Amino acid sequence: MRWRHDGDTTAIMAIRFQVTFDCADPDRLARFWAEALHYRLEEAPEGFESWSDYWRDAGLPEEELFDGYDSIVDPDGVGPRLWFQKVPEGKVVKNRLHLDLRANEDRKAPVAVRRGRVDAEVARLTALGATVANVLTVEGNDDYYGVTMLDPEENEFCVS
Repeated sequence: MRWRHDGDTTAIMAIRFQVTFDCADPDRLARFWAEALHYRLEEAPEGFESWSDYWRDAGLPEEELFDGYDSIVDPDGVGPRLWFQKVPEGKVVKNRLHLDLRANEDRKAPVAVRRGRVDAEVARLTALGATVANVLTVEGNDDYYGVTMLDPEENEFCVS
């Protein structure tokens, strides 16, 4: 339990948040990231057959609607919701924020084992539509290995 630092004895809880991706094709990125993270596509709210129906009911103009999914959720309810927001402009510069996917939870495993886990995850993600951008090593440190990848709309993320 955490407490406020100003003397108030009211317990505070962590703030829930979602991660938002600006993109050209929300359905494509939602499907990619659902597979990449072992998440699930988020179904439209109860009473709506599709997200387009939901957004239409909320007053979104027809030209902003599309068929498909625009969000994914952790099936265990632990990780943040990811929302893919359709925007007209393309990606121009490097992300200021990116996801780091952890293929290795056991940092004590030999580097060859960890490298194999990363390479296997990179192969899986490449099959889903990601591309390798850069292999990450630290000069003088043979203990670190990671790979920077690009999702189908060239958003950077890392696998380590």
